[in-house]
Amino acid sequence: MLKNKNIIVTGAASGIGKAIVKRCLWEGASVIACDVNYHALEELMDTMNASTALHTYQVDVSNYEEVCEFFSYIHAKHFHVDSLVNNAGIYLAKNILDYQVDEIDKVLGINVKGFVYFSQLFGEKLISAKHYGVIINMSSVSALEGSSDAIYGLSKAAILGLTKSCAMNFSPYIRVNAVAPTMVSTPMMDSIPDWRKEEYLNYQLINKPLQPEDVADTVVFLLSNKAQHYTGATFDLNNGGYLR
Repeated sequence: MLKNKNIIVTGAASGIGKAIVKRCLWEGASVIACDVNYHALEELMDTMNASTALHTYQVDVSNYEEVCEFFSYIHAKHFHVDSLVNNAGIYLAKNILDYQVDEIDKVLGINVKGFVYFSQLFGEKLISAKHYGVIINMSSVSALEGSSDAIYGLSKAAILGLTKSCAMNFSPYIRVNAVAPTMVSTPMMDSIPDWRKEEYLNYQLINKPLQPEDVADTVVFLLSNKAQHYTGATFDLNNGGYLR
């Protein structure tokens, strides 16, 4: 489904990002996997048996200079990238009353600024060359329903606005969509308060936990030509928990 596509994935070394990398490679794409954790990237490469279709790059998505260096690397290596999955994110599981200023900056730096930086430089690259492509932004159900961690919820709501605006700004060359999953079975879910987990689960119509691979399947669809008429949309992956 993704043959001949060249895809950048941020936050690629664990959780949902790792599942997206695996699915994209399985579907025939080449992937440039980005993560701040160098050792996790090495493990990812080992897991993929050093696939020639997989390239790794250590980068802090919240650092604009590092992101610029990454795109210089892309240019130098002549990667004809056509797709971007903005996935890197953190969740501190804190009440807004307990947040320190540096923690607020960290969450918004990674969860919002990182998406902006990558979208801006990716969009500039493709549009200047009049090439067509796709951006997928990973948001969350908390963007739509609120979060016990207000700063995280704020960051994920911002991504929905970014998605719609970039869909307009990058038209007609780049399709931009968001995926907003409910709780996904990753280590991050361990940080969600039990009372909030129960609220999510009690509303769900499908009694089957959402796995990283399920999210990756939706991302693969949106990256593919089968989704060529979708842009500016949010794909609400929530087991029917919140009907809109």
